[in-house]
Amino acid sequence: MVRNDATQLALKTELLQRVEALGLQQALFPSNAEPINEIVYQLENLNPIPNPLHPDSLPSLLGNWELIYASRGTVVTRQLASIPDLGETLKIKRVWQTLVAGDTQKICASNGAFLDLPLLGEWRLQADGVWTWDTPDRTANVTFNAFSLQATKPFNLENWSLPELKIPVWEFFRNQALWTTSYLDPEIRVGRGATGNLFVFRRRDRVFNGASPELID
Repeated sequence: MVRNDATQLALKTELLQRVEALGLQQALFPSNAEPINEIVYQLENLNPIPNPLHPDSLPSLLGNWELIYASRGTVVTRQLASIPDLGETLKIKRVWQTLVAGDTQKICASNGAFLDLPLLGEWRLQADGVWTWDTPDRTANVTFNAFSLQATKPFNLENWSLPELKIPVWEFFRNQALWTTSYLDPEIRVGRGATGNLFVFRRRDRVFNGASPELID
């Protein structure tokens, strides 16, 4: 156990150092970062909470998390990367996920990002949904029921924002996707999408949505 704890700490330290050296912009856009992926694979083999959806484990899973690395980018950054020149001028300021306990075997999830768009200023994108599961192990079904968009600093004007535009998703059009929490400890969480894409989150004490990142750091 002592050896595993020491190995786990060393891997986490190296992971955070490599992600920081990569920079948030590159860490969240599609890239080839095999050394980081290999560290994550090793951490998954030392997972201290193998059943994060179990009622006893939920306190460790719930809360505010910041996305610090995505092995193949995110849904948003993959689309942005396909637009010529935009990926080079757009700035990702923060990507977060907040998990809150819902009814039995349900978690309410808010996924958001602050983006600095060329000429348009700072914008917040958010997707709200739920996690549900049949067995309390580590894989949940994710469904999104609403998306929202807000200019938090339109045209980079300070102390001014536009009203939030919220778009509900009709139940008929809601699709489910599998999400696996493959590693969880008090500081780091790793999630895997259905295609195996790795997402590394770091726990944060503050809430990100609803305010500009500079105001809540």
